Amino acid sequence: MLEGDNIVELLELMKKRRSVRKYTDRQISKKNMEKIIEAGIYAPNAGGGQRSIIVGIHNAELTEKIGILNLSGFDRSKLIGNFVSKEQPSVIDEPSIKNGFYGAPSVCIVFTQKNFLYGIADAFCCAENMVLMAAELGIASCIVARGEETFDNEEGRRLLKEMGIPDNYAARCFVTLGYCDGDYPMPKPRKTGRNIILEEL
Repeated sequence: MLEGDNIVELLELMKKRRSVRKYTDRQISKKNMEKIIEAGIYAPNAGGGQRSIIVGIHNAELTEKIGILNLSGFDRSKLIGNFVSKEQPSVIDEPSIKNGFYGAPSVCIVFTQKNFLYGIADAFCCAENMVLMAAELGIASCIVARGEETFDNEEGRRLLKEMGIPDNYAARCFVTLGYCDGDYPMPKPRKTGRNIILEEL
């Protein structure tokens, strides 16, 4: 059970973590990828079913290929909002970005069952654990969506088959992994009015 200082350290790690969208070419170690995936495997999951599958791509060329697929069918007209970050621009900020993984040399893909009601929730719990583990290891990361769309094409379906992903599973999200190019992003101020504690109504 976590007590005392350990709780403070975890909260500080959460505050320190950033979504990074500018990466150097430096590859992370396979050992660190294994630790990050292990953190995902230990994420909360609906009913304790442990249904998620995590595939780590520890290859910069293949990561780039999938990152390009991630944006190949992207419909910008469906975007909500028009600004994420000046120092770490997203595809919302910069239409010229063609790689949805922003040049990260590695990525983890989280798959869950297509027909499972809580599959998406399970996937993003995995992703949250993974980005926190990455931050603990000094590795930059970002959670990227558009999982199903990424593989909804001939090349994507071929890749899924080669990965051995069951037909009843779909990609839900990605965790990009690498090292930050330039200064590590500064924290954004927290918006007020987002938390309420009720003791009675």
